[in-house]
Amino acid sequence: MSGLKIDLHRYDTEEELLAALRQNDPDACTCMVKRFASLVYTRALRMLNDPDEAESILQQTFIKACQKIGEFEGRSGLGTWIYRIATNEALMLLRRRRHPTTTIDTAEEMIPVSDMPQNLSTWTVDPANSALDTELRNQLEYALQELPENLRVIFVLREMQGMSTSETAALLDLSESAVKVRLHRARLRLRELLAGYLGTEGDT
Repeated sequence: MSGLKIDLHRYDTEEELLAALRQNDPDACTCMVKRFASLVYTRALRMLNDPDEAESILQQTFIKACQKIGEFEGRSGLGTWIYRIATNEALMLLRRRRHPTTTIDTAEEMIPVSDMPQNLSTWTVDPANSALDTELRNQLEYALQELPENLRVIFVLREMQGMSTSETAALLDLSESAVKVRLHRARLRLRELLAGYLGTEGDT
């Protein structure tokens, strides 16, 4: 198959890679996949919490990216554009797999008050800001798998993909206030899940 053994640095700049993609160079598509596949898969897995579905999103993302490269206007980086395709594909899959009466847009009453974490005032480490450490990053990934789907998606989009509140709200067809509420709840839940690993002030 063409392109399987190409050098990732064959195209020195993103402009060169884009030019080759727009000329339908198969090696360029292979190079694009090799450069971004790992991150696309990781982001899809965070949203879907299912390796098989993440693999499907990975494939669909690059099929669409190669097919629609002519629509890429260069307003953002190529990677950002690819990640947005992956995000949209993952969200569509989430909507298809959920019960028709329970969508990603469901209101906050899905999470009962009794299910909210308690006694977190002494916990001093923000999991989003502390994820630079490899071991802690792994712990965060495990904790993300325990979040309810609607909270996990919000946290991934806002904290890990760097989307703004307004962008996230538009993408999920939610109000900005709903996004803020869910993000707050996701952070609290993650703090609870990571508390045993990170400890609290006053631990010895």
